[in-house]
Amino acid sequence: MKYVSGPYFEPDFDPLLYRFGTPGVVVDNETREDCTLVKVDSVNRDGVLLEMVQLLTDLDLVISKSYISSDGGWLMDGKNPSLFHVTDQMGRKLTDPSLPEFIQRALVPCQRPGGNGPSPRFTTCLGNVVGPGGPDVSDCAALEFTVHDRPGLLSSITQVLADNGCHIASGQAWTHSGRAAGVFYITTPAPAEAAAAPPPPSRWEHIEGLVDAVMGAREKLTGERHWVCMSAPVEGRVHTERRLHQLMHDDRDYESGPAATPVDEEHFSMGDKAATTARLSRRVETRVSIESWEERGYAVVKMTSRDRPKLLFDTVCALTDMHYVVFHATVGSQGPLAIQEYYIRHKDGRTVDSNAERQKVSRCLVAAVERRASHGAKVEVRAADRSGLLSDFTRMLREHGLSLLRVELMRRKDEAVGTFYLVTDAGGEVRADALHAVRARVGKMGISFEVAKDAPGWPPVRKTSVPAPPTEEAPAVAPPAAQGQERPRSTLGSLLWSHLGKLSNNFGYIRS
Repeated sequence: MKYVSGPYFEPDFDPLLYRFGTPGVVVDNETREDCTLVKVDSVNRDGVLLEMVQLLTDLDLVISKSYISSDGGWLMDGKNPSLFHVTDQMGRKLTDPSLPEFIQRALVPCQRPGGNGPSPRFTTCLGNVVGPGGPDVSDCAALEFTVHDRPGLLSSITQVLADNGCHIASGQAWTHSGRAAGVFYITTPAPAEAAAAPPPPSRWEHIEGLVDAVMGAREKLTGERHWVCMSAPVEGRVHTERRLHQLMHDDRDYESGPAATPVDEEHFSMGDKAATTARLSRRVETRVSIESWEERGYAVVKMTSRDRPKLLFDTVCALTDMHYVVFHATVGSQGPLAIQEYYIRHKDGRTVDSNAERQKVSRCLVAAVERRASHGAKVEVRAADRSGLLSDFTRMLREHGLSLLRVELMRRKDEAVGTFYLVTDAGGEVRADALHAVRARVGKMGISFEVAKDAPGWPPVRKTSVPAPPTEEAPAVAPPAAQGQERPRSTLGSLLWSHLGKLSNNFGYIRS
């Protein structure tokens, strides 16, 4: 069945043939047997692609492939949907009839009751209750920081917070290239006689100063930069992962390390050779190439990397942070290799003009992918939520010589849930006996500690394929070679529009 949402839909025509400022949403379960197609049609206003990808990611959906076009003058002649192949985390199609309306109202605030009325809420397949923009943390203060990464960093920060009556309700921390960034949402118990009175602003300033002192104790000796901000509770939502990308980008974590390696052009062909090459790859590194298509005024960004969850979201975040607009994109995978291609321009209309700018864009994209790359031992922790819980747990890790690469914290009813990626203080692999020792100690504190493994067969394997439609000659979009116009070599994107069905069968899932 097809569920359609949007004020411009009428039964007699396909809304994907028209463009309006308000997105039209179609959830199609008929076209494919292995996934649901989510089609969103809208003008390419600033940030709309990131909003779409962020929303689908927050809904715990697996985006297996994506085709994006937002420039009616190029090839598609006005047919400009963003098309996402999605399933839930269990590999099932989307069957909830309220989903299209939720997506519609989430993307367009004016569609909510009363114009700016309450935001819609939706329960995902994993039981998470979400709304647009991320969790509602309006009753929490926010602690944000960037600092040089070191063993015991989070333990020191959480100890200061616990000593001052601050409880971490949720949040995340990432590390990359020797830098660390975190966003934590803080609550404080209020006295019974003043339960309705929030802590004064001076209290948050005091706590910010204490955290800053902990971070600065080392930085004063080494000269490393750091930054801390503690802000009072505010109305609205903050998307934590989006904010972390901004913090690490502003902290210039992309500057260290070698220049990005160019992509292997064979991976962008649509034949068996590309699939075989990808499957035989022993080590998949993140690669980026950037070319200019002067005739159409695009920079063409091609990326290959190991496939993983939320990859599309991370890439679009990086492009958005650099103020680039995506006009066309194709995303898919060949075996373990994720393949992405973007046709972009800067918000001021420029392409990627200089070699220095190409190097910066390439580095930023590699950093965005690598920040969330899964390294170390992944452990999942559960316990009854209480003040000082995170401080106690991180102290145990520190006493056993373990360091944190990435942290995800959330609260589900009265239970605290956390995911931690661990390495030794020297950056090595954690031994099984060390994990057993930590499990035994935290178990006495009422903390469940389990070593997690990726679910077998995730993402789901395609069960069927759809025959490709009859091949049509692609419209001519480049002038004859004799005119000397620069145009990238024949790529995935340049072949997409006349071979959409064939491409769908050649590409597998991307875990986003």
